Formats: sequence, structure tokens, C-alpha cells
Amino acid sequence: MNIGDFVLFFAGTLIPSFGIAWIVTLALRRYAPSLGLVDQPNSRKVHTTPTPLGGGLGIWAGVLVPFAAGSLALPFLVASDWIPEFARPHLEGIVNQMPGLWILLGGASVLMFLGLLDDIRGIRWQIRLGLQFTVASVCVLWQGWRLTAFIDIPVITWFLSVVWIVALINSFNMLDNMDGLSGGVATIASVMLSAVLLLNPSSTNQDPQLFVTGLLLVLVGALCGFLWHNRPPARIFMGDAGSYFVGFCIAIATLLATYSGYKTSTQYSVAAPLCVMAVPLYDMITVIWIRLREGRSPFHADKNHFSHRLVDLGLTKGQAVCTIYLTTATCGLGALLLPRVGLVGATTVLLMIVCVLTIIAILESTARRKIKS
Repeated sequence: MNIGDFVLFFAGTLIPSFGIAWIVTLALRRYAPSLGLVDQPNSRKVHTTPTPLGGGLGIWAGVLVPFAAGSLALPFLVASDWIPEFARPHLEGIVNQMPGLWILLGGASVLMFLGLLDDIRGIRWQIRLGLQFTVASVCVLWQGWRLTAFIDIPVITWFLSVVWIVALINSFNMLDNMDGLSGGVATIASVMLSAVLLLNPSSTNQDPQLFVTGLLLVLVGALCGFLWHNRPPARIFMGDAGSYFVGFCIAIATLLATYSGYKTSTQYSVAAPLCVMAVPLYDMITVIWIRLREGRSPFHADKNHFSHRLVDLGLTKGQAVCTIYLTTATCGLGALLLPRVGLVGATTVLLMIVCVLTIIAILESTARRKIKS
């Protein structure tokens, strides 16, 4: 692909999804209250005025509508031979991937509507978690979407893949606690994953992985369209509908991608998704640990999240969000190095990420002890 092909590829994936998400989210800002989609302030939230929910519908539309239009137009484009030159070698693969794409979007839509119902009337955590595991299990077992972990025991990789999907769904949900936070981290993570895939061609045919990259970039466009309305001070929140949808799409994208072949010079790049998702997972794991340590349910919402702990250090909300953005980008940059290093280099990258998060954890715990004393 030359520069012109890349420009066309990025424009075709980012611009339509951005425009649709921007327009739908703008409309939802007006009509969400009449639909019962309003987030009321309380002691465990940082906003002080009632704010519309439903931004997740805008993200969902920003992803679904372009893919629906593309699926309908694909037969006509093929018949008229109006296909960009760079895409023609991938045309057969794109056609073959369409059923899987709609299974992915169908599962994501089920979770989006689950989150929407939770936004409107609230759903018990047992039901939410049960449906998340069900959708994840169906996708993993039916489609064979599994982690690339070089473990030749299907039961283990199936189990790990389902847990990975549910973990990312809930990590992005937990991260949605300050203006622009969850959507911004999801955007950075998706961009980083896209860069890994474009810079690290498939180990089977050395072609760029345009399908998964295209999926991620469409999601990036939709997220940016939503973030236009979610930037501080937020005029609308994504709600559970958006965080469930985003977390599921990113999780499945990490399973669909090929990072390396076994016993190749780039085999350590299989750790790339873990690097990119380090911050959302850190937030989820530390929040659960704090709640359990204090004798509370891990599903009991509070203000112990990464962003809240940074504010306790003395940062403003905006500074806390920017710090999390930078931490996510730092960890993601490590993923870009993995295809270019051996065992020692890969171990160094992972240890650097662990060290960065450990330093943050030490600073956070020190500040919290001072506040409690």
C-alpha cells in the first residue's frame, strides 16, 4: 500500500463513522431525557448535574451503519469492478469475513441493548454478568475466536478467551467514570492495536491485516464522534450501553488479529493486546482488590477507580484523565516494539509496563493513607 492507499483507507473508515456517531449523539442529547436516559448525580459519581445517557447508541450507530451500508454495496461494487486497487487482493477475504462480522456486531448489539436496559432501569449484576459470559461463549465456541497463546489445549484457550472478553467489557465499563475517560482510552487502545496490525503483517501471507484494522478504525471514528459531545464538561455519557459495546468490539478484535506465528522471530508480539489493555485491566483489578479488602462486594460501585485515586493525589479531573491517556499510550507504545525484539527485549517491555503501573500504585496508596489519617 502506498501513501494514497493509506489515506483512502483511513478516510473511508474514519469519516463516515465519525459523522454518523456525531449526528446520532447530538440528537440523543436532546431526546435522551424523554427516553428515561438520564444519569443522576450521587455520592459515588463526580458530576453534579443530571446528564443525558445514551451516547453508546451513537457509538453503536457509528459502527453499525457504515458496515451495513458497506455490506449492501459490496455486491454492486464487485459487479461494477469499482474497488480500490489496494483492496482487490483482499476482496475474497472480505467477502468471506462478512458472516463473522455480523455475528460480531450481533453479539455487540445484544450487549449494547443489555447496557441500555441497565441504563434505563437497572439490572442485577448476576444477570449482566451471566449474559456477558453467554454472548462471549457463543462467539468463542461457534466462531472459534480464541486467544493466540500457543497453548494447544482447546479447553484452556476457550476458557481464557471468554474470560478475556468479559474482563475487557467490564474494564471499560468501570473506566467510564469521568468525562472523556473510557471513550478516550478506548480510542487510544484501538489506534495502538491498529498500528500494531499495520506494522506487523500477517505471519501467514505477509499482507496487512486490513479487515481487523478496518473494524478498529471504524470504531475509532465512532468514538471520536461521541467524544466531541463527551469532552469536559460532558454533554452526554456513553453509559453501560456504550462501554459494553466498545469493550466487546475491542476484545473480539484482539482475538481476530494474527500477531505472530509459533517459533517465529515475532512470536512475542502475542503479548501486544495485554500491553495495550494494561490500563483498563489495572483499573478493574485494583478496584476489585480495594473493594474485597474493605469487605465489600466487587460489584458495589464506588469512587475507588484509577481516576478517582489520581484526583486524591491532588490532580484535577482533567489532569487525571490526561494522565490515564498518557499511561495508556505509554503501555501501547510497548506493544509496537514487541514484533521487533527477542525474548530479552519482550521481557524488558513487559517489565517496564509493570514498573510504570507499580509506581502509580505506590503513589496512589501513599496519598490514600495520608487522606485516611
